[in-house]
Amino acid sequence: MQLQGAIALVTGANGGIGQYYIQGLQAAGATRIYAGARNPDSLRKIAATDPDRIIPIPLDITDESSVRAAAEAYSDVNLLINNAGVGFNQRLVADINFDKVRSEIEVNYLGTLRMCLAFAPVLKANGGGVIVNMLTILAKVNFPLNASYCASKAAALLAIQGIRAELAAQKTLVVGVMPGTVDTGMSKDFPPPKVAPEEVVRAALQAVIGEVEDVYPGEQAQEMQAQLLQDPKAVEKWMAGILAK
Repeated sequence: MQLQGAIALVTGANGGIGQYYIQGLQAAGATRIYAGARNPDSLRKIAATDPDRIIPIPLDITDESSVRAAAEAYSDVNLLINNAGVGFNQRLVADINFDKVRSEIEVNYLGTLRMCLAFAPVLKANGGGVIVNMLTILAKVNFPLNASYCASKAAALLAIQGIRAELAAQKTLVVGVMPGTVDTGMSKDFPPPKVAPEEVVRAALQAVIGEVEDVYPGEQAQEMQAQLLQDPKAVEKWMAGILAK
């Protein structure tokens, strides 16, 4: 798929990475960018930079009726970017708060699933298209200081693998983006190294062009993926050892 002329919808467009997706799509020549947020007024500033192409839309991915309405209203979309996410940096045994766990599951897993299901027929009608899903390398191994977030992203990873298989027949590319620590407000309390959000977006959009299903932006994610392929148990134990530091 070429990004020139694409019609994209970005969820969580007012978040730490969302604005960079909008800018990346602008630079790549997208014709229209639907910027989704619970409060579209939060997108006025970035929309004002290119009002003919950037269209703020109300979208709550935890609300079935909101998602369904978006799929009906924006039926010209051929590139869906599931960027919305939430994380509370909580351990499972020591810090467990089930309201926060439910929120992470509702947004990171069920919200992503809800968007995929609602827009699959839209993409099919428009020739197949692409679904890009913002995940994390921690979907493949748990980081105990942020354990419930990792679990929600692991659920999303397995879900998109199933969705990828089912949508192959309609020629929909399903991309999983798995960076390490991204330099946004969500990770402000985490030590470096951190990958710049611009680099994450660049890698994700290049994956769309190159039809790459799994992409690992940044050196940290690439190294961890290599280690997971070589000795996943060793990576798990190293992550567990962080609790003792």
